[in-house]
Amino acid sequence: MTAPTKIEAEQLLIDLLQIDTTNPPGNEKAAIDRIAAEFQKRGIEPTIVGEIEERPNLVAKWEADPSNRTGCPLILSSHVDVVPADETRWEHPPFSGHNDGTYIWGRGAIDMKGFAAMGIVALNTLRSEGISINRDVIFAAVSDEEAGTRYGSRWMVDERPDLLGNDPEYVINEVGGFTVHKKGKRFYPVQVAEKGVAWLRLTVTGKPGHSSLPAQDSSVAKLSRAIDRIASTRLPWHPSEEAANFLAAFAEEEGAVAKKLGPLLLKPGIGPKMIDAAISDPARRASVEAILRNTANPTRLTGGKTINSVPAEVSVDIDGRLAPGQTTQDLIRELSELVSPVLGDGFSFEILHESPPVSFSSDTPLFRSIEQAMNDFDPDGRVVPSLVPGFTDSCNYARLGATCYGFYPLPLAEDLDFASMFHGDNERIPVEGFHQGIEILTNLLRKFLTT
Repeated sequence: MTAPTKIEAEQLLIDLLQIDTTNPPGNEKAAIDRIAAEFQKRGIEPTIVGEIEERPNLVAKWEADPSNRTGCPLILSSHVDVVPADETRWEHPPFSGHNDGTYIWGRGAIDMKGFAAMGIVALNTLRSEGISINRDVIFAAVSDEEAGTRYGSRWMVDERPDLLGNDPEYVINEVGGFTVHKKGKRFYPVQVAEKGVAWLRLTVTGKPGHSSLPAQDSSVAKLSRAIDRIASTRLPWHPSEEAANFLAAFAEEEGAVAKKLGPLLLKPGIGPKMIDAAISDPARRASVEAILRNTANPTRLTGGKTINSVPAEVSVDIDGRLAPGQTTQDLIRELSELVSPVLGDGFSFEILHESPPVSFSSDTPLFRSIEQAMNDFDPDGRVVPSLVPGFTDSCNYARLGATCYGFYPLPLAEDLDFASMFHGDNERIPVEGFHQGIEILTNLLRKFLTT
């Protein structure tokens, strides 16, 4: 078997990007079938399973020789569903897979069909070398990550943990490994922790009536005041060890002033008051603040059936994220204290979906191998253990006892804002960075799986 070529790697990614897997509804089957065909033509018969036929999951296993097996499985995980894209706002259509020679464009190029292609190419490259590996390697492509993981990794962990090795030791997943340029220095965050999820529905009751008679105590008026309080108020600070380590790594490279300010930002009585002055860039300030507290974003309104009737009840769905150490009930308590002055007792919270924050030690052989792989590529760069405000499939794999890292190696130029392309317009991956990422991942796996 020969190693995949660069052209083949690009074509695999383009093929995946041209398959519309917008979630909802998902319909990930065509993407899963494309990945299955890639493994089949190279001698691995994947297993495809799932609760819903059109929303399957794929597992492909590269088995170690039992006589050489010294460790539990390593999983390379990717999801193939993507968030919606407004084509009118894109330079190239979001499902075109357009390759202009500099970038490959498409929804999912960053999040995260790019890593799916990287992982497939890296594994098949190593298999072509005929190396003897020290543990099974499992490639997983799952559905439904963007909408909560119900039909994807959560289903796999609950229903078919055997396909994930039952007790995998490590998972390599999103988000991390991309270049962060700051004051002439290059950082490579590697996710070791992620915030939890608390999707809530706040329902408000009020006096119904004819809409020709304005009423300040209507459910709609009351809910609007509650939403304003939620959107405009910083919830309490909950600094964690994971957040402290992440911020300290950047501050150390920024000089004495930053090193002194960093610990102050972590103090609940000081941080909320000084963060605006301490971090001038709004985007960076928002990302730092998000890892220091619980957050709650109102996203969807429901209620009322006719324009000329004031409903007795209306609701808003809230995307809540939990800082390490926090629970859904902690967030509900904070929000209840916030909205009760304008709602009184006429409200309730319903939990739509929840998963706890997760964190993993960076003191492991795999993390040290990641550091070495990045150092081999960029001796002047620095790997930073990171905490991310979003959730990934790692929240489910953690239930199998696996140590999960977000490592999607992607060298980026200074003028390319990685964060803005996550769920944003004109998502694209640099062709050069894509191939460099394949090389970094291949080198990491080669060393880690043979030592």
